[in-house]
This record gives sequence, C-alpha cells and structure tokens, in this order.
Amino acid sequence: MDSDELCTNGRLSVNHRSESPEADLLLDEAIAWIVRLKTGEPTRADVETFERWRDQSPAHMEAFKRAAWIHRNAGVVAGRLAMAASATSAPSPAPSRRMSRRMVLAGGLAAAAVAGFAVVEPPMGLWPSLRELSADYRTGKGEQRKILLASNVSLDLNTQTSIALRSAQGQPTIELISGEVLVSAQHSLAGAVVVQAAGGQIVADEASFNAVCLDGVVSVTCLNGSAAVQHSGQSSAIGEGQQIVYSRAGIGAVASVDPAEVTAWQAGLLIFRERLLASVVEEVNRYRAGKIVIVNADLRQRIVNADFEIKKLDSFVAQVQRLFGARATWLPGDIVLLS
Repeated sequence: MDSDELCTNGRLSVNHRSESPEADLLLDEAIAWIVRLKTGEPTRADVETFERWRDQSPAHMEAFKRAAWIHRNAGVVAGRLAMAASATSAPSPAPSRRMSRRMVLAGGLAAAAVAGFAVVEPPMGLWPSLRELSADYRTGKGEQRKILLASNVSLDLNTQTSIALRSAQGQPTIELISGEVLVSAQHSLAGAVVVQAAGGQIVADEASFNAVCLDGVVSVTCLNGSAAVQHSGQSSAIGEGQQIVYSRAGIGAVASVDPAEVTAWQAGLLIFRERLLASVVEEVNRYRAGKIVIVNADLRQRIVNADFEIKKLDSFVAQVQRLFGARATWLPGDIVLLS
C-alpha cells in the first residue's frame, strides 16, 4: 500500500489544504460584522469601524468576501445538507415530498440567515454560533491553544473550542461552550477547578482530565488523579483511565479507555479503533475546512481502524473514495456529499 492510501492498520499520510487558524478566526469576525450590520441598527461609527477592519489587509478583505457569500447562500447550502442528512436515516420519500421539503428548508433557512437566527444556531454547524463568537477564548479549525487560567490551572484547547470564564470568589471556573479542552489542576487553597458544560459540571482538586462537549453530549476522561462529574442531581467519580458520558438523558456508566488515544490530538494525531466511518467523518469535520456529509446508510456503517495526521487531512475524501468505492459530490464552501 502506498503512502497516500487510507490504511486500516497504520498511519494515514495525506496533503493538507484546510484554512489556517488565522483565516478561520478572520472569517468568524467577518460573519459577526455582517450580522451586526445586517440585523441591527448600525451607526455611521459602526460602519466606519467595520471599514477600517475590512481594509486592514488583503486577508481581512478575503474573509469579508467569504462571509458575504456564506450569508447569501446559507439557505441553499443548509437545505442540501439537511436533505442529505435525512437520506441517511429514513426511507426516500416520494419525489414531490422531497422537493417540497427541500424548498421549505432552503427558503426557511435563508430567511433565518437574513434575520440573524442562523448565527445563533448555524445550519449544520457551518460556522460558529453567537455564543461561541462571544466566548472569552476560542480556537478555529485545526488550531490548538494553551491558557494559564490560574497559577494552579492550565487549559489546552483543541480545535473549534469555545470557553467562557465564570470564576467567582477566586475559585477557577470555566464554561466549556463547545469543543474539547484538557484541564490540568493542582491543589490550591482557592478551591477545586470547576468546568461547566451542557447543564452539568466537572469538579477536580488535583487531576488532569479531558472534556469534550459537542451537540449537548459531554464526554469526560480522567488522565490522572480523580474528578467528580455532576448532572441532573446525579454524581459519579472517575479515576485515571476512566471515562463517563452525560447528556440530557443523564449520566452514563463509567468505562475504561486508553488515555493516550483520547489525548492523541495533542501530538497531532487522530486515532480510531473499530470506529464507524460516520463517527470518523464527524471527528474529521472538526479539523478540516468545510463539511463532509455521508448520504449512504451502508457507507456510514463501514469500520475504520487508522491513525490520521491532523495536518494532512486534505486527501481524506479521496482516500474514502479509493477504499470504499464512495462517490463524492462537491458543493460550494468545500462541502462534500459522500455516497
């Protein structure tokens, strides 16, 4: 097998074409400006401030042009993606119903985008939500960042992570709005570190743990020490090498995991063992520019065992095509439908 082939036992080496973290952050800023100018009541000073931001560099201008395109086409793209997603989990409806549903979705989402709602709840997660844009610390796609929250607490933010500071009376507290963070805490008289996420919280006095919050589901992995996970009146303790997941449905059972696999992102790797391709694609989408959507139910169920280098994900689609015989349809905005 040559080096650019998707392997089922070994590491994948591919080229990388995704946007830089700086470009992603500029795009976020540009989207925020467009929404502010389109949905609010901007003053002349607002317009002048925006123009100064836009004219800072060619990169700022390019980000503005991309944001304007996204704003204009949000409904069309989201409508196609919604139809693609529905095709993976339900029988195909009659042609007339499919067209009607698609038109309603596209039209409704386009109107929502114009009204600014699509920034509060972006269709298919195509760009950051308003809550993410207002976070105290954020990372773009493919970006990682280290933050010293206090003398005894450090945070390692993975790709597309947003956190807000909620500390009170000296106790280090953050809200994980979305994304993934590795928290390292040492004992302090100020009290245990608290991470709030999706209606629950993780409390640790002296420990390291990895927390992921995506679509209202939170996964917590203890790397060393111990941590308490609390949600909906329930509480569970986890120790080194243990993981627990909670959501609106409650707290799940404690499971044993490989901490090295969970934190491989710190070494620039994504490690998958006996994972469905659908799950792999969801993870890859967090790092790769645009979005990949699998529209074939059988394809979603294919099993993958592989190590991927985060900086070399550009050829991922081609590798899936080669290995599984998938067909790719490219839409504007680097959106790919796999069937």
